[in-house]
Amino acid sequence: MNRLCYISRCYHGLKSSGSKARTDNEDIIEAMGGINLGLPRSFHKSKLLTFLLNLCGIVKYVVSVRKGDVIVLQYPIKKYFAFICKVAAIRGAHTVTVIHDLGSFRRKKLTLKKEIARLSCSDYVIASNKVMEQWLIEHGLKKPTGALELFDYQSPLTNEAHTPYVQGKARLVYAGALAMRKTSFLLAVPEVIKRSRLHVFGNRSGLPGMPDSEAVVFHNFLPADEFIHNVDADFGLVWDGDSLDSCTGNFGEYLRYNTPHKVSFYIRAGLPVAIWKDAALAEIVERENIGVRIDTLHNIDEQLAAITEEQYAAMHDNVRRVCRLMMEGHFMREAVKKACNTLS
Repeated sequence: MNRLCYISRCYHGLKSSGSKARTDNEDIIEAMGGINLGLPRSFHKSKLLTFLLNLCGIVKYVVSVRKGDVIVLQYPIKKYFAFICKVAAIRGAHTVTVIHDLGSFRRKKLTLKKEIARLSCSDYVIASNKVMEQWLIEHGLKKPTGALELFDYQSPLTNEAHTPYVQGKARLVYAGALAMRKTSFLLAVPEVIKRSRLHVFGNRSGLPGMPDSEAVVFHNFLPADEFIHNVDADFGLVWDGDSLDSCTGNFGEYLRYNTPHKVSFYIRAGLPVAIWKDAALAEIVERENIGVRIDTLHNIDEQLAAITEEQYAAMHDNVRRVCRLMMEGHFMREAVKKACNTLS
């Protein structure tokens, strides 16, 4: 019988949002009967120790992989990705690659040609969503593909703080790292939000010159589980760049193709999503009725004020439904099952 496998790793630094999606995926694969061919998962601050442990994990993989194995890889892998795929091919195993991020797009660490060539080392590629899947195919990826759609999000907590939605007085949340290159749009938000309130969880010092305003309320950073358990708001905002009109710059444009883990984070906290209309996930948000597509932040007050309490209640019910799916690992399970069926 073919084995479902993965390679866990040592994550640099403490447990954080940067590793949350990957560790959740590892847990879901293990719950599906998956076998870890690397070393046990660990977290270390030392870059040298992280490097050495991950190297040892690759050595263990080389001696553990068997013919017929299906190995789920999480991309990008900073080192050894092509090597892992080549060893699998030599041993008669298959590799399935789940994409978290594309180095050729936002960070420009690879040329598009090199990234497509690298991904082509794998036998099957799971794009973050269907928009990214189509983009990869159009740019030369020839291997079988699938799409994850949403990242699953595992947490033992539920939101106990949510108070009723009041039409015309929407409470928005923006949570995450604040920096001029990514979130400078926040500097202009006080000019356009009058009826709503935006609660920002993050380090305000990342936005020098941010004006004081009744419309934008800053809060200290909260650990993820505390946020999930305690946030009291109506919508989670998904927007990047320096413009109120649309999402711009490398980070903003990337929303057209990627699946932000932030979306799953908001849903896990019980929040419908307010997302840029041209984001890759906007169609999913609309289809599942788990939020609203925002044309421009200039009229976000009007768009949110038009949502009745009955309409919001339906969104909130759908958020709870999707939240249960994420807790079950539904999206990863289905994508991996499809990959295994294709490869078999």
